[in-house]
Amino acid sequence: MSNPQQLRYSKEHEWLSPAEDGVATVGITEFAANALGDVVYADLPEVGTTVAAGETCGELESTKSVSDLYSPVSGEVTEVNEDVVNDPSLVNSAPFEGGWLFKVRVTEEPADLLSADEYAAETAG
Repeated sequence: MSNPQQLRYSKEHEWLSPAEDGVATVGITEFAANALGDVVYADLPEVGTTVAAGETCGELESTKSVSDLYSPVSGEVTEVNEDVVNDPSLVNSAPFEGGWLFKVRVTEEPADLLSADEYAAETAG
């Protein structure tokens, strides 16, 4: 499993892109997608919703379980990936590309986000 080097990662297995004009993209990692199994439903935060770093902001339901979705940063949701709402399996097939979940205008980024190498060490074993 390779985690893109330009992304930052949370211990809850979300990834965060570098912000462009203050807006960053959020998704779940390949590790999390594999652990979940086949994702069949995505409950994502609504546009305009304020999310807080480390707080629950949605759910992903798979054939195995329901998992909470946590925001890796604080801010306002600016866009939701409607492709994932319509086809949740994108989370499994392309977690770092077409399977992104939402975009957020970042107001606060916690200091404990991990680099790709730190995240790989967290999930090894």
